[in-house]
Amino acid sequence: MSNLRVGVIGGTGYSGAELIKCLVHHPHAELAVIASQSKAETDIQEIYPHLTDICKFKLEDLQPDILAEKVDTMFFAAPSGASSSLVPQFLERGIRCIDLAGDFRLSEPEVYEKWYQHNSPEKEYLENAVYGLSEIYPQKIKTARLIANPGCYPTAALLGLIPAVQAGLIKGNSIIIDGKSGISGAGRSLSLGVHYSEANENTKAYKLGVHQHIPEIEQVLNAEAADRATVTFTAHLVPMVRGILCTIYADMKKPCITEELQKLYEEFYNEHPFVRIKKAGRLPATKEVSGSNYCDIGLHCDPRTNRITIVAAIDNLLKGAAGQAVQNMNLMNRWDTASGLQFVPNYP
Repeated sequence: MSNLRVGVIGGTGYSGAELIKCLVHHPHAELAVIASQSKAETDIQEIYPHLTDICKFKLEDLQPDILAEKVDTMFFAAPSGASSSLVPQFLERGIRCIDLAGDFRLSEPEVYEKWYQHNSPEKEYLENAVYGLSEIYPQKIKTARLIANPGCYPTAALLGLIPAVQAGLIKGNSIIIDGKSGISGAGRSLSLGVHYSEANENTKAYKLGVHQHIPEIEQVLNAEAADRATVTFTAHLVPMVRGILCTIYADMKKPCITEELQKLYEEFYNEHPFVRIKKAGRLPATKEVSGSNYCDIGLHCDPRTNRITIVAAIDNLLKGAAGQAVQNMNLMNRWDTASGLQFVPNYP
């Protein structure tokens, strides 16, 4: 059987580069095309010299009718707003789509427009998109035509929260998420906030109360929880290249000790190789997942405050973007979920 033909739209950004890394040696997929509106006719090796002699592609222009003839599945790594018009053109031509932007993550058009400040995709596409949180919705992903790949912060936060939420252990209105991200999460485009002299030796909070990942996290939690979830989420930019660490606090509904919580999480993720639960007393670190598709989770129950603390670490460009997108492609094709993703974390 021939390999699945796949393409990447938006191959010049960091997530696009990580997609290329995952796909060039994938055992069941063949990278057939890389497209970019801004860099058409440019060799990908000129944009990313680290791909020299590894990926020999000239970037193609965004012409859906031509590109659709070359692929079976298309990845979209373009900025938010671009996928709304592009994805339907590929779906109409029978191409399965995996969108790494936020265009199809929220099910209600008015919610999308409020938080993203873009015109919403047509409601039928929002309703038909499957939220691609690989460990939580594998059965839905297997039959999907359109995957809305989760955001980086929501991936870490939701993988950390959902086992406790489903078990009814925490109060939905008490959840506080303290998220910290490396600078690559801001993308490759130049801006003052990620200028070296601004970001180095500096940590700052941003988008308080208006971060577009807030409704995404709440939408999923409300689908999984018995009581309504309302989260306080604060994102921070920290002076490292890649990685996300979410420290999550929530009030317990009933007494629980750390060992019980750890057992619950170990059983919940027992068949999911990319989620690793730390032993009691140990906590994850971004360095331990950097360059990999792993999510590491540490847990603590505090009887003094009656709160649970959950710490989740991922690589924002892999498990938080490209790696999870490829994991979803694997699920859609009934392949081993780890195909093309068996990277050992970079350490140190």
